[in-house]
Amino acid sequence: QVLLVESGGGLLQPGGSLRVSCAASGFTFNNYFMNWVRQAPGKGLEWVAGISSGGATTNYADSVKGRFIISRDNDNDTLYLQMNSLKPEDTALYYCVTTLRIGAYWGKGTLVTVST
Repeated sequence: QVLLVESGGGLLQPGGSLRVSCAASGFTFNNYFMNWVRQAPGKGLEWVAGISSGGATTNYADSVKGRFIISRDNDNDTLYLQMNSLKPEDTALYYCVTTLRIGAYWGKGTLVTVST
């Protein structure tokens, strides 16, 4: 059974930093590209960042480029998103997402709230 479990969300002030994690199981993690996708309250889905199977290639949405860093630990089947210089507009539910041969899989998300 494919499982993606996000953790690490919380409430922060603008300018703060936070690292969220995604624990993967049920598939060969180091064979697949991984993504972070977010959904702000009342808005649609926004792709945030992606990382290749080996971790050598990363891509970012313009809205987070230079502030967020995606990484992965293939020894422990874990995906990370380091978020720096957080802004109120980064408030969202952050999902870990991958597409396997049998379909796309999403975690249940972790909530990040940036507010004074």
